[in-house]
Amino acid sequence: MSELSKIGTIREINGPIVTIRLPGVRTGEQVKIGELGLIGEVIALDGADTLVQTYESTEGIRPGEQAEGLGWPLSVELGPGLLGGIFDGVQRPLEEIFLKAGDHIPRGLTIPALDREKSWRFVPDDELETGSELSAGTKLGTVRETDAIEHRILVPPDQPGELLELAPEGDYRIDQSIGRIRAPDGRIHKLHLYHRWPVRIPRPYRSRDHGVEPLITGQRILDTFFPLLKGGKGAVPGPFGAGKTVVQQQIARWSNADIVIYVGCGERGNELVDVLESFPKLQDPYSGRMLMERTLLIANTSNMPVVAREASIYVGLTVAEYYRDQGYDVVMLADSTSRWAEALREVSGRLGQMPVEEGYPAYLASRLAAVYERAGRVETYGCGKGSVTLIGAVSPPGGDFSEPVTAHTKEIIQTFWALSKELADARHYPAIDWVGSFSEHVHVAAQWWHEQVEPNWEERRGVALALLARDAELSRIVNLVGPEALSSAQRWELEGAALIKEGVLQQSALDPVDTFSSPEKQFLLLDMMLSIYESGARLIELGVPVQELTALPLLAKARRAKQLYSSEQTERIRELMEDFVHEFEKIRMEYAKFKEHAQ
Repeated sequence: MSELSKIGTIREINGPIVTIRLPGVRTGEQVKIGELGLIGEVIALDGADTLVQTYESTEGIRPGEQAEGLGWPLSVELGPGLLGGIFDGVQRPLEEIFLKAGDHIPRGLTIPALDREKSWRFVPDDELETGSELSAGTKLGTVRETDAIEHRILVPPDQPGELLELAPEGDYRIDQSIGRIRAPDGRIHKLHLYHRWPVRIPRPYRSRDHGVEPLITGQRILDTFFPLLKGGKGAVPGPFGAGKTVVQQQIARWSNADIVIYVGCGERGNELVDVLESFPKLQDPYSGRMLMERTLLIANTSNMPVVAREASIYVGLTVAEYYRDQGYDVVMLADSTSRWAEALREVSGRLGQMPVEEGYPAYLASRLAAVYERAGRVETYGCGKGSVTLIGAVSPPGGDFSEPVTAHTKEIIQTFWALSKELADARHYPAIDWVGSFSEHVHVAAQWWHEQVEPNWEERRGVALALLARDAELSRIVNLVGPEALSSAQRWELEGAALIKEGVLQQSALDPVDTFSSPEKQFLLLDMMLSIYESGARLIELGVPVQELTALPLLAKARRAKQLYSSEQTERIRELMEDFVHEFEKIRMEYAKFKEHAQ
């Protein structure tokens, strides 16, 4: 196709939707628009006209200006130099933009995502020989991207073939050739340290596998009560002010994934500024190095172009799949998918598409499902097992979980962490409602807990949830007729539930000791609270007054144990449990003597 056939003119502008007379383009192709050189994406072909959604504001663009088809879809650059970076919704490096243009992003500015000047030490794979057939995803060699992560250079998924040449060990820029490959059609392709991949096309893999290991976040209500497997799909819905962003940030900071990708999609600027300023200062609890060495941030605030917001989720997913293909466990956090869905709604409205539930397009459910489906644990082509765990925050207006985005998400995901405004108002954080939340991974996670921590984890978790459910029933009775209507056993049930809520479920993100809780500490705290409740219940059956038990000083110490003892001090928690055993045995002996004398 000639270059002239890819040049057209603007005919009409409707917000981010531009109608262009541009022959020869395809749906999904990127287009450069107007004198400012705004970048957009072809979303529909209407006869001789082309509909393009732009990633930037169209103010100042007028009909009659030129437009140019670029010949490729919205793609990202995948190679060394991504980790530690901060990008916008279409993978422009924000730090480089700041150095070049200041605080505001000029329209039409194009800066490569990866540094073209920096050299990387490439170590080729010793097992590769010239003339061998390489499949997609074969490891060509390695680059030390950060001290924490070894970057594996792979054959691009769309370029398998016969290896003609591979460069020796040395320092190379990402745009320098490190080898050549002959494709099955006979064409010769150069290999580089990076390649491009269209964001809306999932990267291929050998086969999909089932999750076998829970994602450990260090947050007790998540790990112990509603676990999510590596490669799973989770959602954090909740109303404004319930703590969705803090939950997501805690997962990003403390999860035991190899790579963390945080996508701020349409959130308030001050929240993303907090992330951008705090993350570079945080230490990785697993390696002792800086957290940003295994983290990538994509920032698209609510005042940035709406179409770039829609693209940011796909950009994050593609980068996540790239590191998954290297055999890493990746966690991607999307905050929030509601803002992403609102971007879909705005664009569909501009296109004049028929709205359905609350103005959202009819394809909302299928788009959501397609996004979450890109999560999973897979067998890669050349680097063993890898996984992408996708956790999306949902912001239902007024906390209404029946609204379309939340309702469709709930049908798709496997772990649902529902945030409660009532718990947040009561300063119970994280404000995850144990009644409205669920996890489909409990039985698989139980196998991991059985092998790594404690065989009785699933049973003790079930006892705790049953006690919390009973607490909800009794609390309604208390609200109606007062605590005097309850028996001693029922009042002790309320006390036992309070111990679990305050001593286990509550966890401050700002507490230096309790912000992270190891699986062993999580189980010991839960087991201690349940043991206290069960020992007290046996005493009440013997006739011990409930007031005597609730007045025990050790109960207050049990509630504070999470803050008194770190994850490295689990022996101190065991000692505290022994103190409780002795205290309850002492009460039992005293009451037995009292009954004996009374007789």
